[in-house]
Amino acid sequence: MRYHRPAPGNQETPPFLPPTRVPPQSPQASPAPAETTQTPPTLPCSDDLTFIDDLTIPDGRQVKPGAELDKRWEVRNSGSCNWGEFYSLRLTAGESLGAAESLPLYPARSQTNAVFRILLEAPPEEGSYRSAWQAHNPAGEPFGDLIYIDIIVTN
Repeated sequence: MRYHRPAPGNQETPPFLPPTRVPPQSPQASPAPAETTQTPPTLPCSDDLTFIDDLTIPDGRQVKPGAELDKRWEVRNSGSCNWGEFYSLRLTAGESLGAAESLPLYPARSQTNAVFRILLEAPPEEGSYRSAWQAHNPAGEPFGDLIYIDIIVTN
């Protein structure tokens, strides 16, 4: 038997092509599409304080010179921020009556009541005295109602 090879240009049979090895296709996870939902922006909370009641030493109370005063106020955290360690109660007007002019604010969650307590001392001189205090947030900004003690020192 004689092998007949077609002449170039006469392409009756396709030329022999050796097989090529194609690696098997392994399933691959296609990258997940990027999430299109966005987290809603966090709105900053707001600070507020509402005075409720004088629990001790009503306004206009007569006290002796040098008397120790245990003043307590009931207040409400009427804002949406929780009061934490960086909140303070600061003297805003009047006499400090022996207290530091900036005190840590009692921690309170939003929409709850708290009791503020300051130990004070009546001045040695007779007269009328008022000590006004206000809450301040961590940025140092005052907020809410003023709270105060209003006394008359007399012998």
